[in-house]
Amino acid sequence: MDTTKKTLIVFSGDLDRALAAFIIANGAAAMDDEVTMFFTFWGLNILRKPARVRARKRPLPAMFGAMLPRGAGRLGLSRMNYGGLGARLMKRVMRQHNVATLDELIATAQEQGVKLVACTMSMDVLGFKPDELIAGVEFAGVATYLSEADEANVNLFV
Repeated sequence: MDTTKKTLIVFSGDLDRALAAFIIANGAAAMDDEVTMFFTFWGLNILRKPARVRARKRPLPAMFGAMLPRGAGRLGLSRMNYGGLGARLMKRVMRQHNVATLDELIATAQEQGVKLVACTMSMDVLGFKPDELIAGVEFAGVATYLSEADEANVNLFV
């Protein structure tokens, strides 16, 4: 069977959209497809380490870092978030139905060889440093994503 390629641009940092992106990526990888996920702007929050990482930054990037959620466990919902209550309720219902957490979906994606790529331009704009992101992430610009997308039979924007 020939391997096909899928790409996903992960623009949103919302929990429900991140879950959808990783469920799709893991499903494609389980079908032996080559998968690249390109994280840009708010999607980069998914890849942030939960613990604060000391990094020298100018004031504006430091403010972005302080205001944005740090890691998959701190994301809110796109709708009905209610100051974080919606996300907690969603996680509870997911546990009750034995649905994998976002952290588990990320780990599974990495185990299956899904390529996680952080957009370097977005990192520069938001002031994120490579050390602030989880292990195993690659760093590249839009040209790299477009090259991957040219070879893919499915390209999704989440």
